[in-house]
Amino acid sequence: MSESEIEKELSSYLNVYRVSLDTAKRSIVKKHGGNPAGLAVGISKTIRELVPGEQSVNLLVRIVAVNEKDVTVESGTKRILYGILGDPSATIPFTAWEPLNLPLARGDVIRVQNAYTKEYRGQVQVNFGVRTVVSKERPDALPEYKPSAGGGMPYVGKPTAMKVVDLREGASNVAVTARLLSVETREVEVEGAKKSVYSGILADETGKTQFSAWKDFGLAEDDVLRIEGAYVKAWRGIPQISFDDRATVTKLKDDALPPASKVGESPRMWIEDLAERGGGVDVTVRGILIDLREGSGLVYRCPECNRVLRKNACRIHGEVKGNADLRVKAVLDDGSGALTAVFNRELTEALLDKTMEAAIAQAKEAMSADVVRDELSDLLVAQPIEARGNVTSDDYGLMMIVDTAKLLRVDVQTEAREMLEAMEGSA
Repeated sequence: MSESEIEKELSSYLNVYRVSLDTAKRSIVKKHGGNPAGLAVGISKTIRELVPGEQSVNLLVRIVAVNEKDVTVESGTKRILYGILGDPSATIPFTAWEPLNLPLARGDVIRVQNAYTKEYRGQVQVNFGVRTVVSKERPDALPEYKPSAGGGMPYVGKPTAMKVVDLREGASNVAVTARLLSVETREVEVEGAKKSVYSGILADETGKTQFSAWKDFGLAEDDVLRIEGAYVKAWRGIPQISFDDRATVTKLKDDALPPASKVGESPRMWIEDLAERGGGVDVTVRGILIDLREGSGLVYRCPECNRVLRKNACRIHGEVKGNADLRVKAVLDDGSGALTAVFNRELTEALLDKTMEAAIAQAKEAMSADVVRDELSDLLVAQPIEARGNVTSDDYGLMMIVDTAKLLRVDVQTEAREMLEAMEGSA
């Protein structure tokens, strides 16, 4: 094809069909009889950069371990390969679900094209499918893998020291120093067997995060720990730290970090930073409530699934007699970005200074629930507020489930005087 023909088709895919650039390229190459796998040659990731749900993953890795086993599929029994891949950044489990065009042995350096990733037990895994192409490279293309003493399958290379606020989804072989604010044990089923998982909240001077430990490290509340060889996954965008038998956990002296009363405080964060990070655990945001979203005020919920009804109907259970609730869904803007803040019944009652029963009576008298929403709008819109809670993220943006909130009363004269004094002092 000529360059102009390719350009015309690519423009059509992007601007008319609105597909992604990667999808457009692959579609054009495949349409005209080419091999889409060739598009990705030379564009590789390190294992540490991988996150769940990626397609067309390319890697240069060394086989740390490889085994065969038979699995049961719909068509019968199938033989697959599984093992561990490693590079200078980390190691990762892999499974080859289709026969490969060459044998793999421990120590081989291979180039992998068009693999994909999934999450299993909180850890990223690489899968080889029907589109995956594997080729061997020179043995010196990667540093020799050297397992450390102590068993298990450790990470490659020195752990990367990180603060809690810097944790990002997909990071692996991470080292953090943190205090355990809470820890609990729960039982999960893994491959038909019961397994204990230890989870809770840990924190340092920069913030808090949830954790999951897949081994009994003897964790206790208020311990100060150095955790090396952890990895980071995400739940609804919030980075969470996990560690298993590949990790090293060392208990430090209590004075290695500030007390729990200090690191347990809610850090104030900018919405812009929360968006870049993907969310946060127990954070505080200050901003202006610039709008109330639909569904604020007096609402009715489905008694079966708790969804908010629309015209007395649940989208799942149809027409039902709803249960009354009071809430606020507002847009909170701090100048760096915006998020949706959701206030529950108790917080909304406190902001309105009236009970839900009084709001129901008000709506009946006006013969419309809009009167409650209008009152909330008059009270809250354009007002400065401080909100504290967990912030999650999805395709629709950031959302804070507010635990506590208060309207801020700004003393303009005092603020102006302090600002002037600061400016004069720096002159």
